[in-house]
Order: sequence, then C-alpha cells, then structure tokens
Amino acid sequence: MKYSKYITVFFLIFSLQSCSDFLEQEPGTQTSIDELLQNKQGVLTALTGVYTELEENVRGERFAVYADLQGGNIKFTPTASGSSRGQISPALNTREVYSFADMAQTSNFKTFYDESYNIINQANLILEYTPSLTDATEQEKNQIKAEALAIRAYAHFLLSQVYSQDYSYTADASHLGIVYNTKSIKTGIQYPVRETAANTYNLIITDLKTAIDNYGDKSLLTGAAYSLFNKNNTKALLARVYLQKNDWNNAYETANDVITNSGVALTNKANLISEWEKADLPVSEILLEFALKKDSEGSVSSSMSQVYGYTSATSYQAYAASNDLFNLYENADLRKQLFLTQPLQTLVNGLLTNVNYNFTKKFQNNAGYVAFRLSEMYLIRAEAALETNRNDVALADINSIRARANATLLTSTTNLKENILLERRKELCFEGQLFFDLKRNHKNISRIDGCISSTCSLIYPSLKFVLPIPTYNTNLNPNLQQNESY
Repeated sequence: MKYSKYITVFFLIFSLQSCSDFLEQEPGTQTSIDELLQNKQGVLTALTGVYTELEENVRGERFAVYADLQGGNIKFTPTASGSSRGQISPALNTREVYSFADMAQTSNFKTFYDESYNIINQANLILEYTPSLTDATEQEKNQIKAEALAIRAYAHFLLSQVYSQDYSYTADASHLGIVYNTKSIKTGIQYPVRETAANTYNLIITDLKTAIDNYGDKSLLTGAAYSLFNKNNTKALLARVYLQKNDWNNAYETANDVITNSGVALTNKANLISEWEKADLPVSEILLEFALKKDSEGSVSSSMSQVYGYTSATSYQAYAASNDLFNLYENADLRKQLFLTQPLQTLVNGLLTNVNYNFTKKFQNNAGYVAFRLSEMYLIRAEAALETNRNDVALADINSIRARANATLLTSTTNLKENILLERRKELCFEGQLFFDLKRNHKNISRIDGCISSTCSLIYPSLKFVLPIPTYNTNLNPNLQQNESY
C-alpha cells in the first residue's frame, strides 16, 4: 500500500505539472521519489508504472491513427445519431493534424508530446536510482537498466518521427532532431537544445545497443513476456531505427538476427485470420504488444477497439479503412478478410443512404497496441537486402509475406522497391507505419477516397511533414527551437 501511494503521487507529479511546477514542490516530492526508489520493489513498481504510461500514450487515439490517417489508409465515419446523423467530420482529437494545419498554441498532439517526455523522465529516474540498490543483484540491476533504456529510446524515437523531418531530409542529417534527455529533471532548471537528426539517431542507437548488452534471461516484472521489452523486441526496434536511417547493412543484419534467433515464427496461412480475430491475446508472431490496463475485476478499461471498433450500425468508432487501401488487395488475398464491411447511414446529396465502410478486424474486442511483430522484420530485411544488392533475398522475403496471404507471388525484381513499400502498406496497415514510410522515401501524400480536408495532397519536401512543438513547451524552454513554419 505504501508503494502504491507513492507511485500514484510520483506519476501525478510528472503527468500534471510542468518542469518548473515540479521543481517548486521540492523538497517534499523529492522525499517521496527517494523513498519509492530506495529498494528493488519500489523500482519495479515504478517501472511497471512507466510501461502503463507508455501503453496509454501510443494506444491513445492521436498517435495510434497518426501515420495511417496522414498517409491515406484511413477515412472518417459518419456521425451515428443525433441532429448531425450521417454527416462526416474529422475527429476532434485529430482535426487540425489531419488537415496538416496543426497549431503550436492549440496542438492536437500536446498531450502526446508532454507524456512522451514524462515517460522519458521517469525512465531516467529509474536509471539513476537503480545502480545504488542494495537489495538487487548486478544481473537484476542490468535487466532493469536494459528495459528502462529501451523505453527511453523508444519514446525518443517516436518523438523524432513526429517532430523531426526524415533522416535524409538533409544530406548529412544536420537538420533539427529533438531534445534527447538522458538525465532526470529533479534538481535545478534545465533548458536543453534540440539535437541534430544525426545526433538524435546516434543517441537512440547507443541506448538500444546498451540495453541489448544488459538484458538477462527474463524481466523481473510479472506479466506476459511479449508485453515487456526484451532482447529480441529491442533488436526489432533497432532494426526499425536503422531502416528509418537508411543504414541498410545494419537494418539487414538486425532484422535477420530477429528472424533467425528470436524463436518467433510467422503466423501460418491457415491461422492468419483467426489469430487476428481472437480476443485478449495478440497474434502468434508478436514481438511486443503492451499489456492493457485492467480494473480490479480483470476487465479491460480501454483498448484499440476504442479507436477502430465496430459494435453495431449505431455504435462504432470514427476511423475506417479508405478505399485507397482496401482496393489494393487482390480478391484472393486473405488479408481482405481482415476487414469488416458494414453499411452505415451517410448523408449523400442531402439524403441518408447506406454506404459500406470497412473496419479493420485487427483491433476489435480487447485489442492491444501492436508495437512490433515478425512480419515487419521480413519486410525490413527485404528492403535492406534490395538496397545492398541481394535481390534474391529481397524477392524471397516479400514472397514469404505474399504467400502467407495467398497473394500472387512476384516473379521478377523489376520495381521491387515499390512492391516492397506497397506490401508494407498492405501488411502493416493500422500499425503506425505508412506516413513514416512515405517521409523516409521522399514520397508525396495523396489521399483520395473519403478525404474531407482542404489539403488532400502534400508534395515532398514540405514543412508540414512534421508537427509543431506546443507553445507551452517553447515558452517554458527558451532554447527549444520551434519547427519552421509554425
């Protein structure tokens, strides 16, 4: 009970107050943090809390739909009832972002930005207190350190994708990255500057490599292994980072390592649909899916179905697949069965008309946020193989995914790069990839079906490929440079 009390205070401090507000609480709150983190059990309680915050941040509507909404995989559904029944409007939490018109003063993503740095700060506190634990072995301390470093790197990586242009935006990646915090904010006022993109990625990679070197056999936390960072899924994150960096040799080697040594196999063809449809559990090829928060009776309080769910013709969420995505699948492709097609009353020329909408079956029931799964590693290895003149490997890897889906196999390496990117769009839809794939490949945005924005297309490069840093934060830190055009 004592630890529960302090962890609640601990998280409230970081979730509800600014850096300066927190500092004004000293020394009282510092005593609570010191007491909480003085022994192994307290540190593990804190680490459990960080996982909870991380899950809520990535599963929250804003980030969960961001890459697919901006890239064109998603369209909005009509209002289900009331005076505006049948009307289609952007969802409130993503309205300005969707139109590439987010504003620093009232940013849709302020909560994501703040929570990301709260998570980083909490991870840093754990990293700072863990070495002094007297009731933990060196192996246990190394395991705690590894998970905290992976969380810190992951949070920074997601921030860099949203708030920094892609790695090759400048030839030497000298453009602005993000603030990379490696120390907690608990004493003194800090005004950090943004790293370059190159330095940001170097710091992410260093954290991940250090984490990989420190992992033991298993986490000290309870819960399913797939819901916690471990050596294999940290390598999966590292492979994704190398992909975003266009570091093809390292992307190939790291993805290949996960495919070869993780002990996880691709979900087989016969079970592909049923694996996604099962409730409460992830697909068999999962590498990391964060645990959902449950109440005292074991009921899930919130899941991905609150973003993508369909219950009935009068009870459904705001996001469905666009035909831009749906029409990419061959009729025989099993993945076309992962869409739940339902007619919804929609205003068409002033009349309520039944119009079919395609909801994803990936995230119904108590679905969790899919951070990494093995299919992505095959597609990373395919792309990296192609970029390093191993066309035969690239062709084999993409065909592994296509064969599993019952799609027509490719017989030629002609246009293989475009085919790999297309396969990523189909295989990883609703998993937060598309917009970032378009950015790193310097592709234009083209949203056709269901686009209700004044900006349905965006030519690369554009200053609007990144979001504004919230004004509150730039006011708080005079050294925090705003993204250009905001």
